[in-house]
Amino acid sequence: MSIEQPSSKPRRLTFSTNVLYGVGSAAFGVHQALLASGLLLFFNQVVGLPAAWVGAVMMVTLIFDAICDPLIGEWSDHTRSGWGRRHPFMYASALPAAIAFYFLLAPPLGWSKDHLLIYMGVMLVTVRVLLSLYEIPSSALGPELTYDYDERTSLMSSRFFFGTLGGAGISFLALQVFLRKDAAHPLGLLNPAGYRAIGISAGIAIFFSIMISCIGTHRFIRTVAREPRVRTTWHDKFRELSVTVTNRSFLALTISGIVGAISMGLRQSLDFYISAYFFELTPAQMSYLAVATLFAAFAGVGLAPAISKRFGKKPAMIGVFFASLFTSIAPIAMRLVGMLPPNGTPAVFIIVLAFTFLSATLGLTGFIIASSMMADVVEDAAIATGQRSEGLLFAANGLIAKCVTGVGTFLSGLILAWVSFPQHAQQGHVDPAVLYHLGMVFVPTVTTFSAIAIAVLLVYNIDRSTHLENVARLEGANASDSQGVAQLSALEAEQTASARAL
Repeated sequence: MSIEQPSSKPRRLTFSTNVLYGVGSAAFGVHQALLASGLLLFFNQVVGLPAAWVGAVMMVTLIFDAICDPLIGEWSDHTRSGWGRRHPFMYASALPAAIAFYFLLAPPLGWSKDHLLIYMGVMLVTVRVLLSLYEIPSSALGPELTYDYDERTSLMSSRFFFGTLGGAGISFLALQVFLRKDAAHPLGLLNPAGYRAIGISAGIAIFFSIMISCIGTHRFIRTVAREPRVRTTWHDKFRELSVTVTNRSFLALTISGIVGAISMGLRQSLDFYISAYFFELTPAQMSYLAVATLFAAFAGVGLAPAISKRFGKKPAMIGVFFASLFTSIAPIAMRLVGMLPPNGTPAVFIIVLAFTFLSATLGLTGFIIASSMMADVVEDAAIATGQRSEGLLFAANGLIAKCVTGVGTFLSGLILAWVSFPQHAQQGHVDPAVLYHLGMVFVPTVTTFSAIAIAVLLVYNIDRSTHLENVARLEGANASDSQGVAQLSALEAEQTASARAL
């Protein structure tokens, strides 16, 4: 049985390859930043839908995504085309995803709340599925470009760097340009016209980042694509799927990722609420937090390969996630216990900025390492199934990201409803008791989900030696298959020659 495996000759990844592969993630970063941090605020405070409604719709659409993402991954794994297994999907997603994202942030005027809620749900599903058509095949391309234990971390660093760059870039542009206050909108975050402009800018960024990555990696199609094995029965297909998704290390990363993404979703969905109302930062100051996240991307890209190589991927990831949890909740906890200076003083902004940078650096480092660990699951699962299933495995990453804007946003909506946070709230005029209640619910909820996510990672059991052994076993299987094919061809040729002689 032939197993899809890249050439045994190591392919050293160049800097340009890392850049061209990673730049496509800017599209996902743009989408994730606006959906995770801005969508709840937009449809709640600007459009006027109740926060619980918005959170519920984002939660429901996650169920649809949970079905679609593995199907996209499986479809990509078993696609035969002149452009390989991944690129047909990647190319096809670029323009429709860009257009759909604009319309998500440009709902029709004058519609009732019920119709706007339906519109939001339909457009959100459309955006997510179209971006999954790029993100899942693109993620699956990473393990095909290299199977080196350390190079995979560098490759995933590039993806997360450009993802962070896209998110930070669109956030900075939104806060500094499109959502600036004017006479009609003292708090620029509530300016509906600004969101339409953001939709146009985001659509352009999504289209060009995807196309640059597709064209830049097109030359690798012939060297990474392999003809997938044809399965004759549904029983074989079901067995392969079940063995793949029940891989111990895969389950550890997926369950941990989903639980951790809920925690991240809470933080990101309530980020504007915390910044604008809890700390009373201006939109300009909030844009500098986005810049801090961008600098954190540079730090994380350098830190992830270094500490994963020094300590091993699993210990390094657990350590940085613990540190990230502490730094992410520290400013809020300090405010609750009275350790933070009054709002409006420069010290508040400096403290929040510093902890934002630290939290983003550590969190990004952990996610880079986690993606590299998921890439190592490819060979581990292939030992049991006889087939590489990058698309199916990395569909889990898509689902994890969706939990940020699905379950996390749903819980955020419930929290806002629970604390009776007002709609169309003006900065400085929210009841301090409401803000205190918000912080008291936020900190323990985030801490609990994050702690569970970190604990689950202890089950992961692939280290450097295990990975090298898996690669060697797969190469040995390929060599045996090739030898068998050669012997069979020689036998057939001999039989043909004998028949002609007779």
